[in-house]
Amino acid sequence: MTYCVGILVKEGLVMIADTRTNAGVDNIATFRKLHLFEVPGERVVTLATAGNLSASQTVLSLLTEGIEDPETGRTETLLTASSMFKAAQLVGSAIRQVYARDGVEMEKHGMTFDVTMLLGGQIGHQPMRLYQIYSAGNAIEATQDTPFLQIGEPKYGKPILDRAIAYDTSLIEGLKLGLISMDSTLKSNLGVGLPIDIVVARRDALKAGVNYRIQEDEPYFRDLRERWSAALRAAHQAIPHPPYTDGAF
Repeated sequence: MTYCVGILVKEGLVMIADTRTNAGVDNIATFRKLHLFEVPGERVVTLATAGNLSASQTVLSLLTEGIEDPETGRTETLLTASSMFKAAQLVGSAIRQVYARDGVEMEKHGMTFDVTMLLGGQIGHQPMRLYQIYSAGNAIEATQDTPFLQIGEPKYGKPILDRAIAYDTSLIEGLKLGLISMDSTLKSNLGVGLPIDIVVARRDALKAGVNYRIQEDEPYFRDLRERWSAALRAAHQAIPHPPYTDGAF
């Protein structure tokens, strides 16, 4: 299982991904799922992957080596795409190519072609954008009304983001809320695990301001987990008892 989240606020972009892959209780490994494609001053593009590992890695290789654009005949990569929309189309094309080559055979052997990706970033002085791209190669885009997208195992972290994230949330608060969202998922799903990779990019900076891996013994994340647990306990204890229980206990 996987948990990746992208948060696009007015000040910039936060991308967070875990690194655990799980093919059974005795086959757990660590693989990077968050990838950075950057030319400082020109573009900053991040890609998070969820789903079948072999398919995701093949898609990533195609995006790195290049795919021919049927309109121009040029070989395009995430470092040459002219816009984030074109980059999202490129990712979708790569997913479809991998399915055309491997998907049917995978399904014959009882494997599901399950690939979902988050693509976020900024190219030149065009708008910073965030997309979720599905196994069919189609995509949706984050908006000011819905400024975050999740892939993998979203349900444990989503309530926190639903309640707290807005487009005008500061970038540093977006990162903190994203980490709390990740912690809630780690707490409730053993298929999601540390280390955690994060990329933070300020709008119009055209480079990653933070590109960091949180390890098992990282002091800040351990403190965040303890403070969040304590804050939840204090919050529910501070809420008055339901009035219809008076005298019942």
